[in-house]
Amino acid sequence: MYQPPQFVAKDSAHALELMRKYPFASLISNDDEGFPSVTHLPLHLEERGAQLVLLGHVAKPNPHWKYLASRPKALVTFMGPYAYMSPQIYPDLVRVPSWNYLTVHARGTATLIDDPLAKDRLLKKLIGDHEPAYAKQWMSLGTEYQHKMLAGIVGFELTIHQLDCKLKINQHRPESHAKMHGMYTMGTDNERALAHWMQKLGLVA
Repeated sequence: MYQPPQFVAKDSAHALELMRKYPFASLISNDDEGFPSVTHLPLHLEERGAQLVLLGHVAKPNPHWKYLASRPKALVTFMGPYAYMSPQIYPDLVRVPSWNYLTVHARGTATLIDDPLAKDRLLKKLIGDHEPAYAKQWMSLGTEYQHKMLAGIVGFELTIHQLDCKLKINQHRPESHAKMHGMYTMGTDNERALAHWMQKLGLVA
């Protein structure tokens, strides 16, 4: 990922916040022909002491798990809020449009999880992230049905070795901040989220 120094997140907590708030990620690794294979999926982030681990699963017919078995190094990308940036935010006219966005890239090594009990624990963590109340329904479906569903997926955990977080909100153009923040505050969900991050990073009061 191209990382101009003004957009590099200085606090690792910012990356963790984005990964948890925007957990629907892209898992990227090489297929058998050396071409990037991409699977879009929700991931659960765990902090095990100082080690960060991502947990997820793919459908068994999806060959991506076989690629991870052969070549366990992978990249996961998380896309946070993003929005168009109009040149109207500047006090002068000699400007061009751009985009603001927040993103995290995590490089790591994958280990497959195919044990039914371990996959069940993984699923319950994802349920806890997105719909805790569903756990009771899942438990009521019966062991036979649960085992059938668990047999249809392959879980994995990705041990993160490198974490890169890019916060691109026009930090290096302070003359734009007040007007941009005002426009984003009145805009879409993504734009309001970026306005919040401008405050979090101290770009506006």
